[in-house]
Amino acid sequence: MKKLYLFGLLLAMGGVTVAQKNDPEAKKILDRVSAKFKSFKTVEASFTYGVETSEGKTLSSKKGTVSMKGTKYRVSFNGQEIFCDGTTIWNFDKSSNEVTVSKLDASNGTITPQKLFTNFYDKDFLYTLNGIKKVGNKTLQEIQMTPTDKSKPFHTVYLLIDKNAKTIYSTKVLEKNGDRYTYTVNSLKTNIPMDDKSFVFDKNKFPGVEVVDLQ
Repeated sequence: MKKLYLFGLLLAMGGVTVAQKNDPEAKKILDRVSAKFKSFKTVEASFTYGVETSEGKTLSSKKGTVSMKGTKYRVSFNGQEIFCDGTTIWNFDKSSNEVTVSKLDASNGTITPQKLFTNFYDKDFLYTLNGIKKVGNKTLQEIQMTPTDKSKPFHTVYLLIDKNAKTIYSTKVLEKNGDRYTYTVNSLKTNIPMDDKSFVFDKNKFPGVEVVDLQ
Protein backbone atom coordinates (compact mmCIF):
# COMPACT_ATOMS: atom_id res chain seq x y z
CA MET A 1 0.00 0.00 0.00
CA LYS A 2 1.32 3.42 -0.96
CA LYS A 3 2.07 5.83 1.83
CA LEU A 4 1.66 9.58 1.93
CA TYR A 5 5.08 11.18 1.67
CA LEU A 6 3.80 13.96 3.90
CA PHE A 7 3.42 11.61 6.83
CA GLY A 8 6.63 9.79 6.02
CA LEU A 9 8.31 13.12 6.54
CA LEU A 10 6.40 13.84 9.73
CA LEU A 11 7.37 10.48 11.17
CA ALA A 12 10.99 11.11 10.18
CA MET A 13 10.97 14.34 12.14
CA GLY A 14 10.71 12.45 15.43
CA GLY A 15 14.37 12.57 16.40
CA VAL A 16 16.67 12.80 19.37
CA THR A 17 17.07 15.82 21.60
CA VAL A 18 20.41 17.60 21.43
CA ALA A 19 21.26 20.34 23.92
CA GLN A 20 22.40 23.13 21.59
CA LYS A 21 21.54 26.81 21.37
CA ASN A 22 18.99 28.21 18.93
CA ASP A 23 18.34 31.72 17.61
CA PRO A 24 16.22 33.41 20.32
CA GLU A 25 14.44 35.62 17.75
CA ALA A 26 13.45 32.57 15.72
CA LYS A 27 12.21 30.89 18.88
CA LYS A 28 10.00 33.88 19.73
CA ILE A 29 8.36 33.65 16.30
CA LEU A 30 7.86 29.89 16.49
CA ASP A 31 6.48 30.15 20.03
CA ARG A 32 3.92 32.74 18.87
CA VAL A 33 2.84 30.49 15.99
CA SER A 34 2.53 27.53 18.35
CA ALA A 35 0.53 29.50 20.93
CA LYS A 36 -1.89 30.83 18.32
CA PHE A 37 -2.48 27.38 16.84
CA LYS A 38 -3.18 25.93 20.28
CA SER A 39 -5.87 28.58 20.80
CA PHE A 40 -7.98 27.19 17.94
CA LYS A 41 -10.66 24.60 18.72
CA THR A 42 -10.65 23.33 15.13
CA VAL A 43 -8.54 23.96 12.03
CA GLU A 44 -9.30 23.23 8.38
CA ALA A 45 -6.59 23.94 5.82
CA SER A 46 -6.05 23.35 2.12
CA PHE A 47 -2.48 22.99 0.90
CA THR A 48 -0.41 22.47 -2.22
CA TYR A 49 2.38 19.88 -2.27
CA GLY A 50 5.10 20.59 -4.83
CA VAL A 51 8.16 18.58 -5.83
CA GLU A 52 11.24 20.19 -7.39
CA THR A 53 14.68 19.07 -8.52
CA SER A 54 17.81 20.62 -7.02
CA GLU A 55 17.88 22.91 -10.10
CA GLY A 56 14.42 24.25 -9.25
CA LYS A 57 12.54 22.37 -11.99
CA THR A 58 8.96 21.54 -10.93
CA LEU A 59 8.24 17.82 -11.17
CA SER A 60 4.71 17.76 -9.78
CA SER A 61 2.14 19.78 -7.87
CA LYS A 62 -0.84 18.34 -6.01
CA LYS A 63 -3.48 19.70 -3.66
CA GLY A 64 -4.77 18.30 -0.37
CA THR A 65 -6.74 19.16 2.75
CA VAL A 66 -6.29 18.61 6.47
CA SER A 67 -8.82 18.96 9.30
CA MET A 68 -7.89 18.96 12.98
CA LYS A 69 -9.87 18.96 16.23
CA GLY A 70 -8.05 18.36 19.50
CA THR A 71 -6.02 15.18 18.95
CA LYS A 72 -8.19 14.15 16.00
CA TYR A 73 -7.23 14.75 12.37
CA ARG A 74 -8.13 13.84 8.80
CA VAL A 75 -5.93 14.29 5.75
CA SER A 76 -6.96 13.90 2.11
CA PHE A 77 -4.16 13.90 -0.45
CA ASN A 78 -3.41 12.35 -3.83
CA GLY A 79 -5.96 9.53 -3.70
CA GLN A 80 -5.40 8.69 -0.06
CA GLU A 81 -7.03 9.63 3.22
CA ILE A 82 -5.80 9.33 6.78
CA PHE A 83 -8.33 9.34 9.61
CA CYS A 84 -7.38 9.58 13.29
CA ASP A 85 -9.82 9.77 16.20
CA GLY A 86 -7.03 10.41 18.71
CA THR A 87 -6.30 6.74 19.42
CA THR A 88 -6.69 4.83 16.12
CA ILE A 89 -5.30 5.65 12.67
CA TRP A 90 -6.92 4.51 9.42
CA ASN A 91 -4.75 4.90 6.30
CA PHE A 92 -7.06 4.49 3.28
CA ASP A 93 -5.75 3.98 -0.27
CA LYS A 94 -8.59 4.69 -2.69
CA SER A 95 -6.90 3.13 -5.73
CA SER A 96 -6.58 -0.30 -4.07
CA ASN A 97 -9.65 0.11 -1.83
CA GLU A 98 -7.53 -0.92 1.14
CA VAL A 99 -7.34 0.56 4.63
CA THR A 100 -4.58 -0.11 7.15
CA VAL A 101 -5.61 0.23 10.80
CA SER A 102 -3.06 0.95 13.54
CA LYS A 103 -2.87 2.45 17.01
CA LEU A 104 -1.59 5.97 17.57
CA ASP A 105 1.38 5.59 19.90
CA ALA A 106 2.17 8.99 21.42
CA SER A 107 5.29 7.58 23.09
CA ASN A 108 7.16 6.60 19.93
CA GLY A 109 7.96 10.13 18.67
CA THR A 110 5.26 10.21 16.01
CA ILE A 111 4.60 13.72 14.75
CA THR A 112 0.90 14.36 14.07
CA PRO A 113 -0.37 17.34 12.02
CA GLN A 114 -1.13 19.11 15.31
CA LYS A 115 2.48 18.75 16.46
CA LEU A 116 3.74 20.03 13.11
CA PHE A 117 1.92 23.32 13.79
CA THR A 118 3.04 23.58 17.42
CA ASN A 119 6.32 23.00 19.29
CA PHE A 120 7.93 20.04 17.48
CA TYR A 121 10.89 22.32 16.68
CA ASP A 122 12.28 22.49 20.22
CA LYS A 123 13.37 18.85 20.36
CA ASP A 124 14.27 17.96 16.80
CA PHE A 125 15.82 21.01 15.15
CA LEU A 126 18.31 23.82 15.35
CA TYR A 127 16.82 27.00 13.89
CA THR A 128 17.73 30.54 12.91
CA LEU A 129 15.86 33.54 11.52
CA ASN A 130 17.06 34.34 7.97
CA GLY A 131 15.06 37.51 7.36
CA ILE A 132 11.95 38.86 5.64
CA LYS A 133 10.38 37.92 2.28
CA LYS A 134 7.41 39.40 0.44
CA VAL A 135 4.85 37.23 -1.38
CA GLY A 136 2.05 39.34 -2.81
CA ASN A 137 0.76 41.46 0.06
CA LYS A 138 2.10 39.07 2.71
CA THR A 139 5.17 39.76 4.83
CA LEU A 140 6.87 36.45 5.57
CA GLN A 141 9.60 35.60 8.08
CA GLU A 142 11.93 32.83 6.93
CA ILE A 143 13.30 30.40 9.51
CA GLN A 144 15.97 27.91 8.53
CA MET A 145 15.92 24.61 10.43
CA THR A 146 18.40 21.73 10.51
CA PRO A 147 17.66 18.35 12.14
CA THR A 148 19.67 17.47 15.22
CA ASP A 149 19.69 13.84 14.09
CA LYS A 150 22.00 13.86 11.06
CA SER A 151 20.82 10.43 9.89
CA LYS A 152 17.57 11.96 8.61
CA PRO A 153 17.04 11.86 4.81
CA PHE A 154 16.72 15.68 4.72
CA HIS A 155 19.30 18.27 5.73
CA THR A 156 17.37 21.56 5.81
CA VAL A 157 13.81 22.78 6.33
CA TYR A 158 12.71 26.31 5.51
CA LEU A 159 9.60 27.69 7.23
CA LEU A 160 7.88 30.82 5.98
CA ILE A 161 5.76 32.43 8.70
CA ASP A 162 3.06 35.00 7.93
CA LYS A 163 4.25 37.83 10.20
CA ASN A 164 0.83 39.43 10.66
CA ALA A 165 -1.31 36.29 10.88
CA LYS A 166 1.31 34.40 12.95
CA THR A 167 0.63 31.21 11.00
CA ILE A 168 2.78 28.93 8.84
CA TYR A 169 2.63 29.94 5.16
CA SER A 170 4.88 27.23 3.71
CA THR A 171 7.38 24.52 4.56
CA LYS A 172 10.19 23.56 2.17
CA VAL A 173 12.19 20.37 2.78
CA LEU A 174 15.60 19.83 1.16
CA GLU A 175 16.57 16.19 0.92
CA LYS A 176 20.12 14.88 0.79
CA ASN A 177 19.46 13.37 -2.66
CA GLY A 178 18.76 16.84 -4.07
CA ASP A 179 14.95 16.69 -4.19
CA ARG A 180 12.88 19.49 -2.69
CA TYR A 181 9.36 19.26 -1.29
CA THR A 182 7.22 22.30 -0.53
CA TYR A 183 3.92 22.45 1.36
CA THR A 184 2.09 25.75 0.93
CA VAL A 185 -1.02 26.61 2.93
CA ASN A 186 -3.63 27.97 0.50
CA SER A 187 -6.45 28.61 2.94
CA LEU A 188 -7.00 28.32 6.68
CA LYS A 189 -10.33 28.21 8.51
CA THR A 190 -10.52 28.01 12.28
CA ASN A 191 -13.10 27.28 14.97
CA ILE A 192 -15.65 25.83 12.53
CA PRO A 193 -18.00 23.01 13.63
CA MET A 194 -16.61 19.49 13.04
CA ASP A 195 -18.39 16.23 13.77
CA ASP A 196 -16.23 13.71 15.65
CA LYS A 197 -17.54 11.01 13.27
CA SER A 198 -15.66 12.65 10.39
CA PHE A 199 -12.37 11.51 11.97
CA VAL A 200 -13.39 7.84 12.02
CA PHE A 201 -13.16 5.56 8.96
CA ASP A 202 -16.57 3.96 8.33
CA LYS A 203 -16.00 0.83 6.23
CA ASN A 204 -19.74 0.63 5.50
CA LYS A 205 -19.29 3.64 3.23
CA PHE A 206 -16.67 1.81 1.14
CA PRO A 207 -18.13 -1.46 -0.23
CA GLY A 208 -15.55 -4.22 -0.66
CA VAL A 209 -12.78 -2.36 1.19
CA GLU A 210 -9.94 -4.62 2.36
CA VAL A 211 -9.06 -4.05 6.00
CA VAL A 212 -5.47 -4.67 7.17
CA ASP A 213 -5.58 -4.55 10.96
CA LEU A 214 -2.17 -3.92 12.55
CA GLN A 215 -3.49 -3.18 16.05
